[in-house]
Amino acid sequence: MPQDVCIIARSGSRGMLLVLLCFIMCALLAAGCTRTEQAPSGPAQLTVAVTIPPQKQFVERIGGDRVRAVVLVPPGANPHTHEPTPGQLAEIGRADLYIAVGSGVEFERMWMDKIRGVNPRMPVVDSSRGIEVISGDPHIWLSPRNAMIMVNNTFEGLVAIDPGHEAVYRKNRDGYLAELDRLDRDIGESLAGKSHREVMVSHAGWAYFARDYDLHLISIEKEGKEPTPGELQDLIRRARQNNITVVFASPEFSTKSAEVIAHEIGGRVDLISPLDEDYVENLHKVSAAFAESESNG
Repeated sequence: MPQDVCIIARSGSRGMLLVLLCFIMCALLAAGCTRTEQAPSGPAQLTVAVTIPPQKQFVERIGGDRVRAVVLVPPGANPHTHEPTPGQLAEIGRADLYIAVGSGVEFERMWMDKIRGVNPRMPVVDSSRGIEVISGDPHIWLSPRNAMIMVNNTFEGLVAIDPGHEAVYRKNRDGYLAELDRLDRDIGESLAGKSHREVMVSHAGWAYFARDYDLHLISIEKEGKEPTPGELQDLIRRARQNNITVVFASPEFSTKSAEVIAHEIGGRVDLISPLDEDYVENLHKVSAAFAESESNG
């Protein structure tokens, strides 16, 4: 104890009182030196892994600040050929939940067993549950009506691992579902009454969108393969026959054949992405582009 903390009287009751006060002061000083103020700690954030960028918006709109979404096929990558990096696999090892597309995306078919092996305790949700999958086309998310089912499956997955926040997740889900419903109605209205329903696309990933809004897709690729010279000539003929002036291509895939066709018909190539992270805004842009191309037909 420092000598200047207190002065102890040498004798008498006054001295005893000072000794007692001295010990009390020392105890308070010691407590003040050892006690650490702890800031209130919030709930731990959940790490949720997803396959493609549009799912990131699904997860974040439901989970809000409670979740951190990790995308395994990043923007600009090809989900048919992308391989997870060591860093992504490390993220999977720490993830609390995986939301799979579940409809046969090639990345998942190739890597899901390894993903499960990296984190065997991690629950995996099949977000395609309840969706009627078109044979050979895993791009279920490109229909807002399908997206609403995927969002609900995502919500159920989050509640299963974090039931204490169900009310928050439910409120967020309902708000986002309302936004997707408006998106569906807006797209339907923007494409209604068009006399030319043919749309030429380079990548065969828009079948669900075409089904929902009564469009007829002319796909340049067949089973993921570029057209042969003979098939290319047939596509040029069909484009001219249907007064097509815009060929739609995806930035994640080759645009070479689309550019050849556009050149031959005196048209242009417009880029539309099936994997944009801002799902709602992206489909607004796609529907507007399709509607404009039809009005030019």
